[in-house]
Amino acid sequence: MQVTEQRYYTPEEYRTLEEAADYKSEYIDGQIFHKAGESTNHNLIAGNLSAALNFAFKTQEYDVFMSDVRLWIPKRRIYTYPDVMVIAGEADYYNNRTDTITNPQVIIEISSKSTQRYDRSDKFQAYRTIPSFREYLLLDQTKRYVEHFSKIDAKQWSLREYDESDEVISFSSIDFEISLTDAYNKVKFEPEDTESE
Repeated sequence: MQVTEQRYYTPEEYRTLEEAADYKSEYIDGQIFHKAGESTNHNLIAGNLSAALNFAFKTQEYDVFMSDVRLWIPKRRIYTYPDVMVIAGEADYYNNRTDTITNPQVIIEISSKSTQRYDRSDKFQAYRTIPSFREYLLLDQTKRYVEHFSKIDAKQWSLREYDESDEVISFSSIDFEISLTDAYNKVKFEPEDTESE
């Protein structure tokens, strides 16, 4: 993400600018960052997960939102657009705005080479300040690799890694599982650079 200007904005100023903008930006404690464009792999993975979640929860009290719905993190003063969010029960809309929620239980991000460090560190730290947040799934869009973080207690999270096609990601806070084959359905990876010996 690239900062738009070296000045500080109020959350209200950000929301006004965002409503008029032709592209999405994120707000981090006074600064506005333009979101980079997404790749076809990113879009396919997010769509695969969203479709599977929506199908699994069609008769259950969960809602699944994709990256057009904004998340407000009050303890860090962040507006962001997670790739996929799962809400248990009713969505808690910030200031009655139906485009902004505050209570995800599961957050899924599809990371690229440029975002993976931020997704795993500062962004994950910010997400952990959300009381309802229980699980975090990070999927690499450049190779078949998933990190799955599950909350154990107030200050403890477990990590499970997946990198084989036949492995199945089983969530702990929701009744849902998906194979890596289905999560990465139709995704085409670029061949890795290998040096000849």
